[in-house]
Amino acid sequence: MAEQSTPEKRIALFTGAYNHVVDGVSLTLNRLVSYLESQGVAVMVFAPTVKEPAIEHAGTLQSAASIPMTGRPEYRVSLGLGPDALEALDRFKPTIVHIATPDLLGLQALLYARAWRLPVVASYHTHFSSYLTYYNLGWAEGAMWAYLRWFYRQCEQVYVPTRSMVAVLNEHGIEKGLEIWPRGVDITLFNPLKRSMAWRRELGFADSEVIISFVSRLVLEKGLDVFADVVQALQQAGEPIRCLIVGEGPAEEFLRETIPTAVFLGHQHGEDLSRAYASSDIFLFPSQTETFGNVTLEAMASGLPTVCANATGSASLVRHEQTGYLVPGENTAAFKEQLLGLVHDAAKRQRMGAAAREEAETYSWPLILSRINAYYDLVLEPLNA
Repeated sequence: MAEQSTPEKRIALFTGAYNHVVDGVSLTLNRLVSYLESQGVAVMVFAPTVKEPAIEHAGTLQSAASIPMTGRPEYRVSLGLGPDALEALDRFKPTIVHIATPDLLGLQALLYARAWRLPVVASYHTHFSSYLTYYNLGWAEGAMWAYLRWFYRQCEQVYVPTRSMVAVLNEHGIEKGLEIWPRGVDITLFNPLKRSMAWRRELGFADSEVIISFVSRLVLEKGLDVFADVVQALQQAGEPIRCLIVGEGPAEEFLRETIPTAVFLGHQHGEDLSRAYASSDIFLFPSQTETFGNVTLEAMASGLPTVCANATGSASLVRHEQTGYLVPGENTAAFKEQLLGLVHDAAKRQRMGAAAREEAETYSWPLILSRINAYYDLVLEPLNA
């Protein structure tokens, strides 16, 4: 029998976040779609939308029905494929279904693919079980892992950002088709050369102050209680530190009350964001809910030593005692100890920051994004008779 031809790559991408909120998932997927289209790959995205999106999205976006999340209205809960979205999907005729969120929309996408015998791949962006305790849903962890096991076993490939996250999934019985797909960083945008002492002074920082930065959505599951405790302990001890906080979210009021000396910039992007990173001195990120840690990588690319929780995500990025420090659990005293060593040693900050920058340069976006295209090729590669 003659060799079969490889089907055209037509990717139907299903996600719970694409343009209605700015977070690591939406930014990564928009960059992926831009890259795929630049390579001649057809893509149609199915995701919740809002009247005033936070992101000017890449590619063709088909709105999926959704409602605001209870208690977190900036996020949307997908209700699945409506008639218009289903008709658009049929017209698009995908050859691969890529699911980024295993929600109701993702489930419908999975069932659609099975009905039409289409290959299904998934990317693992959110460590769902780690969020449960923050919403008093710890009792549901067993059921969640059971569903995730069932869901990902239907996929030919599952793209996981770090080996530490692979280990967590393996522990819970998810082993089939796991492929490493780390996130990338724009090493031109995020660069130590963006540092500006004049900008620091304009914000009211003294040259003698060591600036500890935090960049992320301001939600408690990012470890903000630990961040506040550590900063308070350092300031009460008379250490010459101030905080620069970049981001928005429901926990902003909590931070303003607990760290009244901090400078809050709100949401930043582009050159403004890169300047904020590079003009800081230390990046502190105690989050234990990351699958990867985009902000940690951006801080590293900006030449900052990073002090992070020793958890999935950060543990695969930070080289302990070389590019920064990994601190076990929510140990405020341990975070304080590692920060003190950096606060009082400018040479160490410079040495670790340079090592962090060198490490970040291995995560350039073109190289990272090309992996997905290659993974798609493997899924579509026909069997020879």
